[in-house]
Amino acid sequence: MSTVAFIGLGAMGSRMASNVQSAGFSLRVWNRDKAKTKPLADKGAAVAASAAEAVKGAEFVVSIVSDDAATREVMLGSSGIIGAAAPGTIVLDCSTNTPAMSREVAKAAAARGVVYLDAPVLGSLAQAQGKELVIMVGGDKAAFDKAQPVLAAMGRMARHMGGSGTGATIKLVNNMLSASLIAALGEAAQVVEAAKLDPKAAAEVLGEGAVGCRVVKTKLPKMLSRDFSAQFQLELMDKDVRYFLQLAGEVDRPAPIASLVRSQYQGARRSNLGKLDSSAVFLYAANEKPR
Repeated sequence: MSTVAFIGLGAMGSRMASNVQSAGFSLRVWNRDKAKTKPLADKGAAVAASAAEAVKGAEFVVSIVSDDAATREVMLGSSGIIGAAAPGTIVLDCSTNTPAMSREVAKAAAARGVVYLDAPVLGSLAQAQGKELVIMVGGDKAAFDKAQPVLAAMGRMARHMGGSGTGATIKLVNNMLSASLIAALGEAAQVVEAAKLDPKAAAEVLGEGAVGCRVVKTKLPKMLSRDFSAQFQLELMDKDVRYFLQLAGEVDRPAPIASLVRSQYQGARRSNLGKLDSSAVFLYAANEKPR
């Protein structure tokens, strides 16, 4: 079985890497905090001292880090992936980056004979755990086809979106929509409480109505029960909406709703709610402190 180097073992990455390992791939891992490599190492994964060491000899590389700055460092830095990977290596970057960052890395990779695919994912911790992620991929179609076994080990669906940056683009569109819905749910939850509706009944009915979707079914109950344990951190959602607005500016399209939504997340992050779940935007709108 092929060797996969996995870079970034946070809440999502650790689950995705475990599924890659369970699928039978030979796994090499690197994470800035070495302690997070132990569960995979205990199951036979090799632990590398750097991202560059991890990718040497690997046919595939999967990376999932926090933002453009982290991607630039792990991909293009002095101990980065692109400089160390052998020609023909396929890099699947599952981070949520700007399309511009994805295209920059793809160009640098191509100059070395490495194939870089922007491959962000849709789904949260439960979907990562259960191999239920949806993976959107931009870049070379032949490489996408070759990477199918790795993609199938992590998700239930993978779609080729087009050239470099298209996977990153649709991910930002998705997260802007998710952020907007969560912000609207925060307002709805305040009215539900002020009107003294039964919170459980309200959440159940709204989850089955026209707006019923995973966001409504997971985030509204968190708001009404004041459970803001992080499934997806608010500070990451703030970053993603900021990236969407940057993209909208690049393609010269107005985004007044996204701008308003971003102001809510920015305010919440600046109010020290960034490490909580994205649904904690409710607390900022309601002028409440975490319990």
